[in-house]
Amino acid sequence: MTVVTRTADARLNELFDRMCAAWTAGDAAAYGACFTEDSDYVSYDSTHARGRKDMVDNHDRLFRGVLSGSALVGRVESTRYLSPDVALLHATGSVLMPWRAHLPKRRLSRQTLVAVKEDGAWRIAALHNGRVRPVGIPEPGSMPSRMSRAMTAVARALGIGHHLGER
Repeated sequence: MTVVTRTADARLNELFDRMCAAWTAGDAAAYGACFTEDSDYVSYDSTHARGRKDMVDNHDRLFRGVLSGSALVGRVESTRYLSPDVALLHATGSVLMPWRAHLPKRRLSRQTLVAVKEDGAWRIAALHNGRVRPVGIPEPGSMPSRMSRAMTAVARALGIGHHLGER
């Protein structure tokens, strides 16, 4: 177990808040300063920016275009230290468009962030953003589960589909 002080938690929350504030200010350079040079950034639509420069360029266009005047709102839900200089954060948040007073539920996203300490300062090395769209897991006896098993049996009987991992 890695033991760290509450000060580290506060600094990681400050990093997240600084990232949100830079977005809200429409400042792509300040937003990028929250990330490492070699960061990985996966957007909610699975767009993958490799490196700070690509991510900053993308956000600059967004802040001057479709996300002009938007605010990034959210909070860190949990922090887990993988080592004294590496932390895994889970956060929820969303982009609040300027014409909205409240977040629509369908716009809520969950972020997984990996933060690393560089020269005594925390920066984000990786961020993966995905929409919160919980999909329930059907019970084994439910109609969707029974239909899936029936279709699998038919496909195998006809010799179609993949044959990987047959049981």
